[in-house]
Amino acid sequence: MSALHEFNHLPHEKALALIHPCVAIPGWAEALARGRPYASRDELFSTANALTLAWDDAALAQALSAHPRIGEKPAGPQAEAALSRQEQCAVDEGNADLAQALREGNARYEARFGRVFLIRAKGRSGEDILQALHARLENSDVQEIRAALEQLREITLLRLEGVISE
Repeated sequence: MSALHEFNHLPHEKALALIHPCVAIPGWAEALARGRPYASRDELFSTANALTLAWDDAALAQALSAHPRIGEKPAGPQAEAALSRQEQCAVDEGNADLAQALREGNARYEARFGRVFLIRAKGRSGEDILQALHARLENSDVQEIRAALEQLREITLLRLEGVISE
């Protein structure tokens, strides 16, 4: 049985539990679960993406409540924390200079924008992440909200791909 078929036929609460770790925005998971059944993965992902386009500053703040600082391993047993740990595996904890630069960059970012730096870590090296952090510190507030929302969309859809695999 395919993951999509299983998702389509789960009781509502179990479907929510399955996709909730993708992002800490309960309204997104609720709307996605309520939209079942999906005829194809393409339809599911198209709907999931369309739902992310409604996200705003408030949704970003809600989602960031579950995100650790980049380079810091999240604690706790929550499914989203486990996903973050896995996604940040490319950040080499043994590289003290990189770890220090990320801590300093995180502090500058938080002082500048008032929230944690969010980036899709999967597929990026620690050095790539640090370079992006420095570049995004140059953004205006509006540019940075857009950049952070785009990263949140990418993270969410990647996580959904992991949950609803082929």
